[in-house]
Amino acid sequence: MSTIPNTGTVTFTIKSVPLTDGGFRTVERLMRLERGAQRILKKLQHKRKVELNEWRPRAGREWLVRARCTRLVRVVAGQSFTLQVTPQLAKDIASVADHLDFKTVK
Repeated sequence: MSTIPNTGTVTFTIKSVPLTDGGFRTVERLMRLERGAQRILKKLQHKRKVELNEWRPRAGREWLVRARCTRLVRVVAGQSFTLQVTPQLAKDIASVADHLDFKTVK
């Protein structure tokens, strides 16, 4: 097995779902770093801020009821995502490398 490069664009494919909670969350966090996912999350964040949060009376005053954040990505076998890999992500990627296949994008 070759090593994952420290920099560059890499496409990851999930070959198995991590059984530990920490591994699952790490893969989920890496998937949210994809450029397309970040763009959608930013738009949803703005929509929650502007439209979906609502003020309701509680104990005689106005209370902000916040809308929950959308779970955009799904960690399932066969799912792919593309990242711009940086040295800061190396430890996160290495911790779940057994569950990921990768291919360098040129």
